[in-house]
Amino acid sequence: MDIKDKTFVVTGAARGLGKAIALSLAQQGANAALVDVDLEALEQTVLQCQQFNPACHAYLYNIVDEQNVIDLFNAVENDLGPISGLINNAGILRDALLVKAKNGEILDRMSLDDWQAVIDVNLTAVFLCGREAASKMIESQTPGIILNISSISRAGNAGQSNYAAAKAGVAALTVTWAKELARFGIRSTTIAPGVFETDMVASMKPEAKARFTAAIPAGRTGELEEMASAVNFILQNDYFNGRVLELDGGLRL
Repeated sequence: MDIKDKTFVVTGAARGLGKAIALSLAQQGANAALVDVDLEALEQTVLQCQQFNPACHAYLYNIVDEQNVIDLFNAVENDLGPISGLINNAGILRDALLVKAKNGEILDRMSLDDWQAVIDVNLTAVFLCGREAASKMIESQTPGIILNISSISRAGNAGQSNYAAAKAGVAALTVTWAKELARFGIRSTTIAPGVFETDMVASMKPEAKARFTAAIPAGRTGELEEMASAVNFILQNDYFNGRVLELDGGLRL
């Protein structure tokens, strides 16, 4: 897929993995619609992207809301033309044990609010954005791609019932959409990252980070540029479809 002058929507684009992906797209001449709820950080990322391609715009939309998502994709199409790609990257964490107990006494439980918030952003928003992106591509008869960001946690991880369930759902959606959308020339793919050098990881105390990274066979966290490189591989390889690309330094063996 030649992405130059093609329009891509990137959710969660203000910082971290989403920012790295958006910058990479802009550097290659793609029109990037950057979506986030953090306006200040989003505008800074857009300014950086516009140094490579002026056709990069900020979109302050809540992708958990159905009408917001419909309005978002209408706005992007009006501003930047037919949509060729969606990077479903936005996500949040609300980690907690399902049940925290000691000596038979229940001390805490994962709240329904924390469960629902993570499912809404990490799974429902992926569904809503994927549906609207596919609809736009089909209506404009534009071949394209939906690239979802799952996680190593989709296989299950202590303290992440909500996140693991959502990311497993994302992987399942990827396969389902690949089967449904291929006849329209639309691919559906996923990257499942491990631990990357985001702001959260960078803020850890050195000794805590050292213990954390010791479990990774590669001996380090992933670089943001490595995520962007993985995205580029998938975009460029039209035969990659309906599959999850593991990018975790060997953490999930």
